[in-house]
Amino acid sequence: MDNVNTAARDAADLRVGVDIGGTKIEATLVSPDGAVIASRRIPARRGGEQVVDDVAAIVRDVAGERIGDVDRIGVGIPGQVDSATGRIANVVNLDIATLELGALAGARLGMPVHVENDVNAAAVGAARVLCGSDVAGTIAFLNFGTGLAAGIMIDGVLQHGFSGAAGEVGHVPVDPNRFPCPCGQTGCLETVCSGASVARLWPTDDGVPPMPDLIAKATAGDPEAVRVLAMVKHAIVDTVQIVAQSVDPRLIILGGGMAKTGEPLLGVILDELHVREAACRFLAGLDLGARLRLAPADAPLGAIGAAFAA
Repeated sequence: MDNVNTAARDAADLRVGVDIGGTKIEATLVSPDGAVIASRRIPARRGGEQVVDDVAAIVRDVAGERIGDVDRIGVGIPGQVDSATGRIANVVNLDIATLELGALAGARLGMPVHVENDVNAAAVGAARVLCGSDVAGTIAFLNFGTGLAAGIMIDGVLQHGFSGAAGEVGHVPVDPNRFPCPCGQTGCLETVCSGASVARLWPTDDGVPPMPDLIAKATAGDPEAVRVLAMVKHAIVDTVQIVAQSVDPRLIILGGGMAKTGEPLLGVILDELHVREAACRFLAGLDLGARLRLAPADAPLGAIGAAFAA
């Protein structure tokens, strides 16, 4: 009887996660143990009304006949997100100034919809995929995407901070190159080691990802590539140290588009860490290299994380 009751409970404890980007919306139907049962992807449309319509439609589509078994819905989206109310603001890619996304989507679907910043959602997804249910302690997710930000979890709970700005490491103005940042400061880490900044510092032909090309050319001895890579890896490891020495996580997960470079990127980071550790006994004692992990490149982390953040 206990097994029957457990199976019935699990069947009714499904989650849907929705990951909204500038060009696509992806949704997953997820079981309690984190298995992806179904997934859907549609193009993103600009405008608040269209986003609400699309969220409601893709949730119904991915859940299908099991919509009645869904008891949690989560959405990850870029921009400023008040996770307590579901209100979003300044989603530039989708022409949204402000929108009560959680309330409006929840009214359409007939159940609460939890909204998270997309990096926070990806942090939860990466932790679930890599660690399963073992999310005890502190786990940091560094998103080297178009921008640069971190998601921090402590014992499975996302940390938002007082104003929701926890993890905004991309706008810490410590980079010695002092490039101007759209935020109004100079020297933000995001101006050197985000995906957009690497594309600016190392332009490539269309379709050629800048970071793998930069590493390959630097390894082959190209002097300009060596110079640019030195800047980029310095900023990346500054970011790793800032997060590591602030929250002392057991794992530091590297994600975002730039992390799809894979092992070559991890090797560059470890090389820079080893140089610093040779000069600093304190840093060597932290053994940060052993805590680094690459986020799985083929999993819908944002959608999975949105589901489990709900």
